[in-house]
Amino acid sequence: MFVYALAMLAHSVEWALARRLETLAPEPTASRTTVSVGARGLPAWPQPSTSVDDVPAAGTALGSPPRIGSSVEAGGGGLDEGDPAGSEGSDRYGRIGLSLTVLAMALHLVGVVTRGVAAERVPWGSMYEFAITGSLAVAIAYLVLVVGSGVRWMGLPVTGFLVSVLGVAVVVLYRPVAPLVAALNSYWIVIHVTAAVISSGAFTIGAICSILFLKRQRLEVAAAAGGNLAPRRGFLWRMPSSAAIDQVSYRVHAFAFPLWTFAVLTGAIWADEAWGRFWGWDPKEVWAFITWVVYAAYLHARATAGWRGRGAAYIALAGYATFLFNFVGINLLGSGLHAYSGM
Repeated sequence: MFVYALAMLAHSVEWALARRLETLAPEPTASRTTVSVGARGLPAWPQPSTSVDDVPAAGTALGSPPRIGSSVEAGGGGLDEGDPAGSEGSDRYGRIGLSLTVLAMALHLVGVVTRGVAAERVPWGSMYEFAITGSLAVAIAYLVLVVGSGVRWMGLPVTGFLVSVLGVAVVVLYRPVAPLVAALNSYWIVIHVTAAVISSGAFTIGAICSILFLKRQRLEVAAAAGGNLAPRRGFLWRMPSSAAIDQVSYRVHAFAFPLWTFAVLTGAIWADEAWGRFWGWDPKEVWAFITWVVYAAYLHARATAGWRGRGAAYIALAGYATFLFNFVGINLLGSGLHAYSGM
């Protein structure tokens, strides 16, 4: 956790230096804009691919400020739009933060493996163990995306999330090593919980992308409207376009959903072996299914209705809220056949 905290600090300095660079930059002049009007007289929500007269395309700031946290060169297949420019100090601290995150992830992995060796089983028998394993999945998912899509711009929120989760796990959720209860002592724990852990890491990255998308798109709309451009000054404007962030979110959720489906199905099979029925309206079963329904609605809306942007982001965040309630709320407040895994 300490190394993650150092990585978070380095990324904080990265953003702070980038914000200072933007503040020192000359104020660009807003060009004339044309904003379409919807059926009820409200401004139509701008789509990433829609061009408007004299308004920069999505992802291009007025005056083209340098991007932050992009490690993929233009044309390299990543989702970032160009190399980072501007302050060398900002980029240097970003690379330090990324290096510290890699080191922290390696130490984190060693810690999880050590816990499993000490327990002589997979370390997934309590909320503490699931928290440390799930947060490891978040770190791995982030680093995989950094390599594949150059998403270093997520470094600060990701490391902040990891520090928060591990802090709660160590201070509140920690429990000494103990044997598994009889119902958990099955090979299904490896199959079922592995899928749940991986999907939890991906869902978390998707939720972070959705939040960043909402903030970034708000700035783009404000700039395109030709109003007060003061809100655009800051680190969010140096991120990729809202369309690019939205695409990252969609790809991550599309990867996680089949894994969550597999986790729900294998959980039902395991329940039949352990308790003699596939479905018993246990609170955790119900909320796992609710989570599945919300994420299914998100992917279905994007694939068939062409939903993009704000609406899809809100659905994705609703899905993550149900996922968190299933893990935290049901374990701490609920009662049922899964109550033994509460702490």
